[in-house]
Amino acid sequence: MRQFGAMKNIVILISGGGSNMAAIVRTAAAENWKERYGARVAAVVSNKADAGGLQFARDHGIAAESLDHKAFADRESFDAALAARIDGYEPALVVLAGFMRILTPGFVARYERRLVNIHPSLLPAFPGLRTHQRAIDAGCKFAGATVHRVTQELDVGPILDQAVVPVLPGDTAQDLAARVLVQEHRIYPAVVRALISAR
Repeated sequence: MRQFGAMKNIVILISGGGSNMAAIVRTAAAENWKERYGARVAAVVSNKADAGGLQFARDHGIAAESLDHKAFADRESFDAALAARIDGYEPALVVLAGFMRILTPGFVARYERRLVNIHPSLLPAFPGLRTHQRAIDAGCKFAGATVHRVTQELDVGPILDQAVVPVLPGDTAQDLAARVLVQEHRIYPAVVRALISAR
């Protein structure tokens, strides 16, 4: 096991471009979390080797690893291998940032109270996928994003923060997604900062 002293390590899991991960990394650098809170983004791990966010992590001096879920027989064996990678960094916090995998109960239990996610709706409304189109189809006047603790049930853990955006006349799902993403990039780093500064 690698030793990182008293440093509070954050491990971020991604599946794609990792824009929320990048927002957290940039905020950590701008606010000097290492000096102020003894915290750093130690690693970024993806279930896809071609995830764009891995290169961003490498460019910022962060360990970047991939673990192909297709190489495993089932969710349990993939999650066990993923946990072994994560545990190598002794994480204070595991942050899901567009990680498109449903995690097994064993994995969630292993990181209880250390596992957070961001979801592009105002939970408890619209858990799951296609959140923006569903909000438009339902005639919602407002949509947004939710940062929550991860529990055994999908998208229902305790809410840590939310951001609200208006649904405008004529909005497409893409229009709404872009407006929500701006707020995601604001609230997710703020929640991660609050969690690591309180530890």
